[in-house]
Amino acid sequence: MLSAFWFYFLYQPLFNALIWIYSNIADFNLGWAIIWLTIFLRILLLPLTIISERNGIREEKAESEAEKAVSALKQDPVAQKEEVRRIMKKYKISPWAKVATLGIQLLVLVLLYQVFVRGITGEKMAKILYPVIDFPGKINTVFYGFEIGATHDYFWSGICAIFLFISIIAENRNRKVWQPGQAAFLFVFPIFTFAILWYLPMVKSLFILTSMIFSSIIVMLRWMFFPAKN
Repeated sequence: MLSAFWFYFLYQPLFNALIWIYSNIADFNLGWAIIWLTIFLRILLLPLTIISERNGIREEKAESEAEKAVSALKQDPVAQKEEVRRIMKKYKISPWAKVATLGIQLLVLVLLYQVFVRGITGEKMAKILYPVIDFPGKINTVFYGFEIGATHDYFWSGICAIFLFISIIAENRNRKVWQPGQAAFLFVFPIFTFAILWYLPMVKSLFILTSMIFSSIIVMLRWMFFPAKN
């Protein structure tokens, strides 16, 4: 029953959406179809993204208020903890929106991986495509000279790692002192991301890079309209 739910309600709809985008929007290029699919997914998740960014603004306010409270109650550790809990409750900070957004994107990543593991041949497409989706013929899986189903790709996994490294620095642009753990995260996380994406099909790098760029645009808009305090 679980496998039937996975196929009919998750895998098949995503596959049909991907092929429709491939034939109607991406000019018969599967790489661009993945990029457009990612953009449409992030647009659908925009309400959750906005809630997540709003929580980020609340976190900044809560952090500022908590720092003052901790400074005023530095002689009483118990009172400090109680005050911090009160502040967190006051601003109603909850990570559920960010968790849901990441969870849905992870689900799509798994589904895309299945698409490429199973292969995209004419015989398989004929069995999976809805009657309203035109059969596109042989699928073009070459994206600017790169085979998007190939593993061990250094170029796109490297771009993702570099973009992630720059994003972490940009998000912490006001940080004057880096703790050892924070400095290690700055380098270890991009390297770990590179290693994982290098091992997986290149399509993963396209998906993640597009999603990160979309997130960066949202963050920049937030900085423009709701600048963070130093």
